[in-house]
Amino acid sequence: MTATTQQSPFTAAALAERVFAAANEASYLAAIHIGRELGLYAALRDGGPATSPELAERTATDERYLREWLEHQAVGALLAVEDAAAGPTGRRYQLPAEHAEALLDHTSPHSSGPLAQFAVGMTESLRHTIAAFRSGEGVPYDAYPTCRIAQGEVNRPMFAHELGTRWIPALPDLDRALREHGGRVADVACGTGWSSIELARAYPKLQVDGYDPDLPSIQLAQRNLAGSGVEDRVRFHAEDGRSARSGEGYDLVTIFEAIHDMARPVDVLANARALLAPGGTALIADEKVAHDFHAPADTLEQLMYGYSVLFCLPTARDEQPSAATGTAIRPHIMHAYATEAGFSRAQVLPIDNDLWRFYLLTP
Repeated sequence: MTATTQQSPFTAAALAERVFAAANEASYLAAIHIGRELGLYAALRDGGPATSPELAERTATDERYLREWLEHQAVGALLAVEDAAAGPTGRRYQLPAEHAEALLDHTSPHSSGPLAQFAVGMTESLRHTIAAFRSGEGVPYDAYPTCRIAQGEVNRPMFAHELGTRWIPALPDLDRALREHGGRVADVACGTGWSSIELARAYPKLQVDGYDPDLPSIQLAQRNLAGSGVEDRVRFHAEDGRSARSGEGYDLVTIFEAIHDMARPVDVLANARALLAPGGTALIADEKVAHDFHAPADTLEQLMYGYSVLFCLPTARDEQPSAATGTAIRPHIMHAYATEAGFSRAQVLPIDNDLWRFYLLTP
């Protein structure tokens, strides 16, 4: 009998290659963030191709730093270079229109600049996260200022393109009622307000109240609302989802990608139920992770766990006691929270989305 040996999938060489590739891509995330923060991409998009001295003059930046950034972007094919053989200050760099869309157009379905911004932002508080691992405490949301802006922009394309065309239309009776008669919506954990704004845009007769406990986020939401065309139908409130109150009931309560971040999700869901008018319903969206833990897992599951370790779990534990859900909120967890909050039913909706799973909660 001949024994056969199976090669282990865990090898030092394979891991070394993976870390090497990750380190390379991490530098591009940081460089993309630099390019967006300093307006370098926007200057190339708006002013056309430029040499490093020309772009430095356009953007009031240092030519030598800028030249290195341009060369880094070009060797990685984020920028095109017209004459690579020209001298260091004579090379002319161009931002392809398709890359400009992905990096700068936050309503494009291909928007990815904010994702780089969010990835960089999660590392802003790394020393606090390491300390939290030792103490068991949390990390304040204020420790991630870059993430505050980026998180809203990451989700903005979905709100703009899918909220009123796919998500709510998956509930035909609700969709028809909101279009024909309007109504009132409480958008809980609205962040920087894009979900509330797009709800009002999609349904011209709708009144929307956006609630979020983070005052800087509400201030950003007010700025985003200005000039949106729905200023008369959207209001923002710096209030926690547990304590939000209204004199009249809401026809719909929405909570988008936020239950897993909450210290007390059951309390928030219980208040959401209390906010509903008779016949009202709650639409919840959260991460589309697998139903059960398994390893190794696909890229999406890996991404969600990365978010959880670096951002979601530390911020959720800043308030005690905390459910400490983590980003990998699986359907049985959501169902348990909804049941404990007093909902009679939590139904997974057949909405096709790469990132989120949608739940209809019935009182």
